[in-house]
Amino acid sequence: MAQAMRPNTAGGLFATDGKSHPLQDTLLAVTLVLGITAFVSAMFHNLHLLSSWTGLVGILTGAYGQWISETTRERFGLILGLGAAAVGFFLGMAHGGLFGGVIN
Repeated sequence: MAQAMRPNTAGGLFATDGKSHPLQDTLLAVTLVLGITAFVSAMFHNLHLLSSWTGLVGILTGAYGQWISETTRERFGLILGLGAAAVGFFLGMAHGGLFGGVIN
C-alpha cells in the first residue's frame, strides 16, 4: 500500500506521464477553441458558414488529436471539443451548410 500514499509528481497540466506533449496539447487547444466557436455560432441562424466550417475543422483536428493522444487528460479535453464541434457542425449544416447562400 505504500504506492497509494505517494504524491502525484507528474509535470504539466495535460502530461500525466511526466513528459511534455506539445503537439497533442496544441491539437487539444485548437479543438477546444474551434468547438466552442462552432457551438456558440451555431445558435445564430445567419452564422451557419462559420459554425459549419469551424465545426468541420474542429472534428478533423479532434479526430487526429485522439489518434495521437497519449494521456487520459488529453483525450478528455479532445472529447469535449469534438462534441462541441460536432453539435456546431450539424446545426450549421441544418441552417444552410458549408456553402449555403454562397453558391446559387
